[in-house]
Amino acid sequence: QVQLVESGGGLVQAGDSLRLSCLASGRVISSSALGWFRQAPGKEREFVAAIRWMGHTTNYANSVRGRFTISKDSDKRTIYLQINNLKPEDTAVYYCGNAASVWAVSARDYDSWGQGTQVTVSS
Repeated sequence: QVQLVESGGGLVQAGDSLRLSCLASGRVISSSALGWFRQAPGKEREFVAAIRWMGHTTNYANSVRGRFTISKDSDKRTIYLQINNLKPEDTAVYYCGNAASVWAVSARDYDSWGQGTQVTVSS
């Protein structure tokens, strides 16, 4: 079973950058992926990006491509989400989850969710 813990959120101003972290413990299947989702108040959990646990394959939602970068440090068992030029509409709780495939984009295909980290962007 995988345990995921997110960190790095905070209150920032529009135009700032943030790097979110997701630390994985337990057994992560090598062919699986870790992904970032976000959920704004009153909205559904939305796919942001995913990265394969072994290898470097990544997948991004079209809406974040160019401003968001997902990466990992295998030695630290941590994946990151770099967010540049933050906008008020990026305000949400950001979650990390585990899926069988890096191409999975539905929250239903993910499990082992962390507790989330709040990102609030002021205008």
